[in-house]
Amino acid sequence: MQLETFNLTKRFGAFTALDGVSLTVRPGSVQALLGENGAGKSTLVKCIVGYYRADDGAVMVDGREREIHSPAAARDLGIGMVYQHFTVVPGMTVAENLLLARGHLKALIDWKAARAELDAFMASAPFRLDPDATPLDLSAGEKQKLEILKQLFLRPKLLILDEPTSVLTPREADEVLCALRERAHAGDCSIVLITHKFREVTAYADDVSVLRRGQLVASMPVAQSTPQQLAAAMVGEARGAVKTLQREPRAEGEARLGIHALQVRGDRGEPAVRRLDLVVRAGEIVGVAGVSGNGQRELMEALSGQRAREGGEVRVDGQPFHATRRENRVLKVRGLPEEPLRNACVGELSVAHNIALRSFDEAPASRWGWMRWRAVRRRAQALIGDYGVKTQGPGAAIRSLSGGNVQRAVLARELSDDARLLLVSNPVFGLDFAAVAEIHARLTAARNAGAAVLLVSEDLDELLMLADRIVVMSEGRIVHETDAAQAERQVLGSFMGGRAHAAQEAA
Repeated sequence: MQLETFNLTKRFGAFTALDGVSLTVRPGSVQALLGENGAGKSTLVKCIVGYYRADDGAVMVDGREREIHSPAAARDLGIGMVYQHFTVVPGMTVAENLLLARGHLKALIDWKAARAELDAFMASAPFRLDPDATPLDLSAGEKQKLEILKQLFLRPKLLILDEPTSVLTPREADEVLCALRERAHAGDCSIVLITHKFREVTAYADDVSVLRRGQLVASMPVAQSTPQQLAAAMVGEARGAVKTLQREPRAEGEARLGIHALQVRGDRGEPAVRRLDLVVRAGEIVGVAGVSGNGQRELMEALSGQRAREGGEVRVDGQPFHATRRENRVLKVRGLPEEPLRNACVGELSVAHNIALRSFDEAPASRWGWMRWRAVRRRAQALIGDYGVKTQGPGAAIRSLSGGNVQRAVLARELSDDARLLLVSNPVFGLDFAAVAEIHARLTAARNAGAAVLLVSEDLDELLMLADRIVVMSEGRIVHETDAAQAERQVLGSFMGGRAHAAQEAA
């Protein structure tokens, strides 16, 4: 299928989310779609699949203009979409979810015929799942595969995928994208791939297009592009060059964080962290890799005082550490948790108040037990400028800021007094390219200045770029450790998937 959009425009009130976008997806090709958050990617594909109705322009399929007024109409034309968030029905089996994807079901299903059809489909599918399993039995990666299988079962002529590898291990991501590319090149369907990973673009896409502020600013064969060109197209010349990483070579520093035999329970009382040992040294970033749900969240919550420890010991600079406010202040332990608006801020308070949360009872913010609001605002204004926080002013509620600017404000607070230990969890999840580059540069600068950084991330590309050393968590344990410079993606992926750990236990 050849898909074309002609001058596609979509407005939400006075805001133009999509501004005259004319895009061509060649038959049998993989078209990557890049852009920062809010660039218009989701709006574009939702107009194509009929989730939104465009205010102007047209969608053409194989040279003919089509009126796509709903996702069902798109499905009837052979256009399918895998959304970023799961849409499977948890209580239904894989087989039932596949049949439900058709949308048009008879009142009475001939299960003998249906199972024969499903078995034939599974035999030719790029990956297999147990038809009798329910999504409750599946890992996050298997649920994502089910979302893709639901669309492939409908035999689409065009398949749109929105960040399809965000919950997959590296091996699963390569398996999925390689299989889809082979289908496209075999002429079975055309593919539009929304991604933020340049590696996926260069490895699996034929063409790439970039949206910025609702406009199509670049479209070219991947072979004629570079990551630097694409990054520049995404952020625009007017915004200048984004910060780049400048990693300084450092000798091995002293142990800053020491974790010994740490045990932590999960939300349902199950063991989540199992006798974990880890050392993080001054001047290094230790990255913790792993598929979501293997104890990373519980580990970081236990280290930051948000979750009780069942056993083991944590030391910072050789001293027992329980994450009290006094210990954090004296030992200069700072953090950037996942979802900082929920975990590190008071949304109703101003940016200035939130920046002052660690120091409101110290000079110059406080004198003789009284808050000095002028000093608080003055310090906040300086940090807002230094860290490029986009806000209406220090008095604006922090919940009114974008995700990237909330992150910048929290970083300003946490890094403004020479942190010695940083506890960081998925710091750039959902942020745009410029915010990602800014935050990565700040973390690297802290490392260069001698801070020890423990970085949990589900994005292996992020860890390979930032970390000096990478450890892999699986089922609450560290099952692998390597220098980042010698790390092999597929080896890390094997340990992340638990296969290598299972083999170790069997031995």
